[in-house]
Amino acid sequence: MIGTGMELSWGDFVGNHTTPSQPSGAAMKNVFKGMRGLIGSAFLFSLFTNLLLLTGPLFMLQVYDRVIGSRSEETLVALFGLVVFLYLFYTILEFVRARVMARVGARIHAQLNERVFDAMLERSALRKTNKGASALQDLDAVRTVFASPVLLSLMDVPWTPVFAAAIFIFHPLLGWLAIAGGALLIATSLANHWLTKRRLNEAQSVGFASNQIARQSEDGADYLWAQGMGPVMRRRWLSKQEEAQGKTLAAADWTGAFGSFSKGFRMLLQSAVLAVGAWLVLRALLHKSREGFISRIQGGSWDA
Repeated sequence: MIGTGMELSWGDFVGNHTTPSQPSGAAMKNVFKGMRGLIGSAFLFSLFTNLLLLTGPLFMLQVYDRVIGSRSEETLVALFGLVVFLYLFYTILEFVRARVMARVGARIHAQLNERVFDAMLERSALRKTNKGASALQDLDAVRTVFASPVLLSLMDVPWTPVFAAAIFIFHPLLGWLAIAGGALLIATSLANHWLTKRRLNEAQSVGFASNQIARQSEDGADYLWAQGMGPVMRRRWLSKQEEAQGKTLAAADWTGAFGSFSKGFRMLLQSAVLAVGAWLVLRALLHKSREGFISRIQGGSWDA
């Protein structure tokens, strides 16, 4: 099955297009077999895009460590030029990755649409059912998923340990700060899901009841108009509409609150990483200056 409401199996998709030596499962494997290279390349691009996310923090650390200490404008220009190149490379990789995944979804859709359509016609003609159209909708949904940013975000998840390990290489304190911040963001997302799911379901249920009243009023419009019951049905419909709107706004307020906190905390986390990095650099500079001070005293080269 493609979706939960789908009435057609993958065997119905291939229908008469398969042969006895090629069962439906093998046909479906052949559809996805040609996509492995494209999906693998997009997954590999995710590694580089995640590593390139370190460009901003590394740039600021280098500014603190090399530019401010040396007061070298040439160093600043060179570092900024490198940052521009890396961000341009990141943009290109993101663009290519999105295009690749969108075309994977388009190819899957193109290879299956005729089979799904034929299976829908056969099901409707032989079994006298009109539920086969949901298969076409589910196939469109598959194409949409491949073209959406959600799938790209899922491809970034396996590289998160690599990203965290790269931060630990610079300093364990930076790594633990990033992990703590990421854990808090994940907890916020889960809390948002748990607290808003029930409210959204309630709003959808009330909205569905409102639409049911509207459809019933439309079907019985002659009777309602003749009996003068139009205002009564309108009040019932408006009551459900207002209830649905209230529940939807309540869910939207919760979602907006969690979303605003997540965005603000991400910006705070970036600044916190930079602040900790600057603090580590200052500690290193202070430690070097103390060592130099002590060595000059021990060497007898202190000038008053």
